[in-house]
Amino acid sequence: MNTPQLRFSRTDSKRFFKTLNKRVNEYFNENKIKRTGNWKLHLKTIVMFSIFLTPYFLILTLDMNHWVQLLLTVVIGVGMAGVGMNVMHDGNHGSYSSKKWVNTLMGSSIYILAGNVYNWKVQHNVLHHTYTNIHGHDEDLEAGRIMRFSKHAKWHRFHRFQHYYSVFLYGLLTINWAITTDFIQMKRYMKQKLSYGKFPNPAGQWSLLIITKLIYASIWILLPILISDIAWWKVLIGFFVMHYTAGLILSIVFQLAHVVEDTEMPLPEKDGSMKNTWAIHQLFTTVNFSTKNRIVNWFTGGLNFQIEHHMFPNISHIHYPKIAQIVKETAKEFQLPYNEYKSTRMAIASHFRYLKSMGAKPAF
Repeated sequence: MNTPQLRFSRTDSKRFFKTLNKRVNEYFNENKIKRTGNWKLHLKTIVMFSIFLTPYFLILTLDMNHWVQLLLTVVIGVGMAGVGMNVMHDGNHGSYSSKKWVNTLMGSSIYILAGNVYNWKVQHNVLHHTYTNIHGHDEDLEAGRIMRFSKHAKWHRFHRFQHYYSVFLYGLLTINWAITTDFIQMKRYMKQKLSYGKFPNPAGQWSLLIITKLIYASIWILLPILISDIAWWKVLIGFFVMHYTAGLILSIVFQLAHVVEDTEMPLPEKDGSMKNTWAIHQLFTTVNFSTKNRIVNWFTGGLNFQIEHHMFPNISHIHYPKIAQIVKETAKEFQLPYNEYKSTRMAIASHFRYLKSMGAKPAF
């Protein structure tokens, strides 16, 4: 992973983003609404936490069939992904509420999802949102050697099968957060002095990481073993199933926005300059999917409106369906791309076709 030393073009002769930003601001002013979350988000928060935590307490307090318990761990995983996409995500973007402490509280829900606020903000808010789909700078394209998401990444013979084995690896996303990823990322980010805002105290961050990991393990592993009659190995299986479910959902949703056939993965010039402005770069590297599907809209926290999210990350996802038309019409007016798949199925098919093409041996 390279230290980001890129410069986006400042030349926007047609003033695309200035025009777009003005129109979006006018929408909120004319309708006299805040850019942050509203009662719809608050209600969704209650629902998502209920899906996430209710099965956990049922498993701990009721005597039930082991297969039912296993099914409930799948439900917990669904709720885990839901909290991450709808609550934690908006909170750590500062778009959940106009009150900073509320955003901090909701963003901190990542600690019971196995993650870490500092690491997430650096990887997502800084590296991904700034350097979207730029190989060597956007860590969302990094998967060690086992996956090849970009034509700029080194090819290995086993990549020929990545469109088959990828789905099995996607489910490991959050359990890797819990066990290894956060420690590796913090070491790297601290060394590079990366931060979202003021650089934090390293000792404080390491202490917080260790303490929250211990609390996390106590809640999801130690407590079920101590206060229930569930065998320790069954607890570990349930823990894995919970994480695998959440990881699979989150990975698929994230991949459909950037790692598909219709997005570009541009590289900077030798001097570190990029061809387009930051805003126009987002249009070339991002795609929407299934925006007419109310269930997908509701559950994914607007992450299917990824173009709007990348353009306006400080606006709550509750508003994306309304401002999407403004973004789409403005992009069309300025003859810029606005890529979208009509259904989730089409986006998934495109993702796996793309993986297959990236797995083919490059022609030299």
